Formats: sequence, structure tokens, C-alpha cells
Amino acid sequence: MARTIDLPRAVLHFCRRSGIAVAAAVLLAALAQAAAAAPAKAERQMVAAANPLAAEAGRDILRAGGSAIDAAIATSLVLNLVEPQSSGIGGGAFLLHYDGKSGDVTAYDGRETAPAAVGPDLFLRPDGEPMGFWEAVVGGRSVGVPGLVRMFERAHKAHGRLPWATLFEPAIRLAEEGFAVSPRLNALIAADTYLKSDPAAAAYFYEPGGAPLAVGTRLRNPAFAETLRRIARDGADAFYSGPVAEAIVAAVQGAANPGSLGLADLAGYEAKQRDPVCAPYRAWRVCGMPPPTSGGVAVLQILGILQGFDLPALTPESAAAWHLIAEASRLAFADRNRFLADADFVPVPVGDLLDPAYLARRGALISPNASLGEAEPGLPAQNGAMPVQHDPPSTTHLAVVDADGNGVSMTASIENAFGARLMAAGFMLNNELTDFSFRPEVDGRPVANRVQAGKRPRSSMSPTLVLDGNGKLALAVGSPGGSRIIGYVVKSVVAVLDWGLDIQAAINLPNVVNRNGATDVEDGASSDALAAGLAALGHEVKRRPLNSGLHGIAVTENGLAGGADPRREGVALGD
Repeated sequence: MARTIDLPRAVLHFCRRSGIAVAAAVLLAALAQAAAAAPAKAERQMVAAANPLAAEAGRDILRAGGSAIDAAIATSLVLNLVEPQSSGIGGGAFLLHYDGKSGDVTAYDGRETAPAAVGPDLFLRPDGEPMGFWEAVVGGRSVGVPGLVRMFERAHKAHGRLPWATLFEPAIRLAEEGFAVSPRLNALIAADTYLKSDPAAAAYFYEPGGAPLAVGTRLRNPAFAETLRRIARDGADAFYSGPVAEAIVAAVQGAANPGSLGLADLAGYEAKQRDPVCAPYRAWRVCGMPPPTSGGVAVLQILGILQGFDLPALTPESAAAWHLIAEASRLAFADRNRFLADADFVPVPVGDLLDPAYLARRGALISPNASLGEAEPGLPAQNGAMPVQHDPPSTTHLAVVDADGNGVSMTASIENAFGARLMAAGFMLNNELTDFSFRPEVDGRPVANRVQAGKRPRSSMSPTLVLDGNGKLALAVGSPGGSRIIGYVVKSVVAVLDWGLDIQAAINLPNVVNRNGATDVEDGASSDALAAGLAALGHEVKRRPLNSGLHGIAVTENGLAGGADPRREGVALGD
């Protein structure tokens, strides 16, 4: 079983950024925890997720004969309860499904949508200047129409095996009986500046005197249990209409920073089935999510560029290898920032961006001896450049493989930690609308990712499936981490496919991320030499506590191997 540290370095970073003092002894103890050394093993089926209680729920569903989709739903619902800062039914998700019989990969889009009443000026002040990030986030203004429940219903109808209501039982039972507050949840509650602004959230996460719930406190959520009972009994309609929908609208419209989301927005939400984006990478085929997330295209662009280089001849410790990965990422992010958005609203040249000849031309710009610096987009401009947005520390990822060889890779989010800081019917509401560009125009041209009614904000979530040369599932992986998700996923894929590392060793590697600017290198002595080598090649290196939350499952000759990120609290469990 792969375990993680109790209080990751990312919590320290979050606390510092929020101006919150945390006891030095606690931080030192957290930083001293070592990463797990070996992957979890299973013969037939496995779940990897960001909390042990959630992974146990998914494994129990698999043991009861459930499919990979069934287990993913049960796991996600428990994550909503025990990791409420990261994901839940008040938010959305992207899900890739692999059919073990047919070999087909299907993409399910449960991304939030903008309410009908919003427009491009949603995050502009009266003087036309963009709001500050926290000014926009906290309250109802930032809440998009949640998509997770409708997406689950659609995926379950296609691939579920157990009754819908059965999948809700673990989370309902845990919500009623209570669970122990984890060190990570405690630290994030303590660090948050805005969570107390909502009376419901304040009453749930804090003691009557205002202290954050202590580690080990048994936390019960009867309101969430009742919400889940309604959905279990009556299907997704019980979320998108009736008392639950009314509670969401009341929270959004009654907030100090009110939003316009209404009952009609909820009733009209549609989860979409889409074609995945897939491309060859050496002997494998890699599949990701299409727009509105930028993750699938960007991951495939980076890998497509790297095909022109002999990464297998290099090592995971080599600055030369990470230089190539960072440079390929620069080029992909230059295109991402210009072109990627909701393709239902703006033209996104996905085919051109993934064309092998185009990627070969982009790769020819890379020198093995020096960084190319800030890259320019490689296609003619169609839209204004994407202004830099805040990078949230939230989101979660889970992976499942069932006994029939079906697989799921799913990334879910409420965007920032604790979302909009609004609680309704026992769950937190998202702030996903701040994933839109705050500026609707740049240099007189409309920004592709501008706010539009009914539109889905651009994401970086990158659930990924890798198939072998026979079309069989080889790897399911993904991560939280804002726009750095793309780099975290590429790291893991390259480490497994090019360097032959097991999934846990791949996840444990230091994170190195370039988003067409500075090259971020994870803090820690193990990456000191790597940082120096990249600096010598001309990279502007910044050391950061890069908080990935990678979870993955590899299908090997000897069964399943699971990995959970040592930077968080996850596990991989199987039979």
C-alpha cells in the first residue's frame, strides 16, 4: 500500500502565501516524512485515490462486482466528504473510460458551465480593470453550474454494473458515522482566510470558538448524507431540481458577493460525451481529454515534440533530459495560452496542433545546449493572448482498473481550495468561473477563454490513458495542480514509458515544470544538482514546493501496480 506524508510541503507553501503561522515542529515533522518506495500490487483490480477511506470505498465496490465506473463514483463521493477542499458534487470533472472488451476510449465532460446571465465583463470592475483574484473568488460570483452528478449518471448508464443507489452507500454511511479530520484537512482549514465568511462553512469546519477542527476530530455531515440519499433514490434530477438545487441557488444569490446562477441554469445542464484526443508516442498510444480542458492537447503536444529526441538514452537525474522536457513544454504552453478554450464556442485547431509534421517543426526549435527562452505560438493568431491567471492548489485525481480490464482516469475539482467558500446542502460550491480569462480582450482581439453564457472555462486537468501496441490498457494516470498538472502528467508518462520506472517511482521523481517562463524545480536536496544543470543551460530556475497529487495504475506482466503521491495522503489498494 502506498501512503503519503501527513502534511505536505504544499501546505507549508499555502500557509506562507496566506500569511498563516504554523508551529515549526509540525512543519518539520511533515517535511521529514519519506516517500513510499514501492508500488502497491494487485492481481485483478485496483483503486488509487487521494484518501485511504475513499480508496477503500472504491475497492469495496469492486469486490461487490462493480465496474471501474462504479468504483470511480463511490470513490469520488467519499472524496467529496473527506477531502472537501478539493472536489465534489458542487464542482465538475473530466473522465476517461477504457473498455476492456472493445478497447474503446470514451471521454466524459462534466465541466461546469457559466450561467445564462453572465457576460464577458463578469470579472471586470466598473473602471474596466480586472478584479483581484480573491475579490472574484469568494462568494457566488465565481460559481459555475456543477457538472459532476450529471456526468456520473451518464457514465453509469453506459458502463455501470451495480445499481446506482449502491454506489452512494459508502459515502452516506461515512457522512452519518463521521470520519477523522486528517492532518492535511486540518492544516488547510487553519490556513484559509475566507472559509469563515460563510456561516454554514464556518459552523462545519471550526469549533464554536473559531478554532479549526483538530486532527482526529470525528466530523459528521448529516446534510450531505441527506443530499446523497435524494440523488441515490431519484437520480441526478434530485440534484439539478428540487431542494438541493434551491439550496445551491440560495447560497449563490445570497452571498455577500452574489452570483447569477439560477434554477434554470441547473435544470439545463448537460454532461457531454466527447471523442478523446489520442496520438502515438513511440510504441504506445496516449489518450487525453479534448477541450474545454487544455490538458489533453498540451500533454500530447509535449510528447509529440519529445518523440524527436532520444529520451530513453538519458536518465531521470539528467539535466539534459529535463531540459528537453521543459523546452517542449514551453512550446506547448505558447500554443495552449493562445488557442485552447471551449471548442463549442471558439475554433480550436486541435488537428493542426497535434499534426506530427507541425510538432516536428516545433521540436526543431529546441537546442540541446541552451534554452530558447519564451516561446511564441506556432500557428497564425486567431485570438488574443491568454492573460496569466491565478494557480489554484486544489483538485483531485483517481484511477481505477476492474477485474474485466476496464479502466478509469478521472480528475475532479472545485478549483481553489474550498472553492467559492460557500456551502450548500452539505457540500462546497466551486469557483470554476475564475478559470475564465478576467480580460475579455487583449490587443483588440477577443480572448478565446473569455466569459460567455453557457461556456465551459478552460481547464488544465489531464486525465490520461496509455495503450500498448495491441490496444490494451497500460497506464492510467493524472494529477491535481492547476496548470502545472500538464507537467506532472508528462513527468510520469515519460518516466514509465521511456525510463522504465515503476508507477510509484515515477510519481516520486522531483517535479520539474515549465509553462513558457521560468522552469520550476521542486524543493529538496535530491533536485539540487538538476536545478544547477538547468540553470547552466540558460533556464531561469525557481525552486518551489510543487504540490502534485499524482495517482496512477500500471498494467504489467505481473498484474497491476499502483502509485499514490507521497506529497499528499493517498493510497493505492487492490486485490
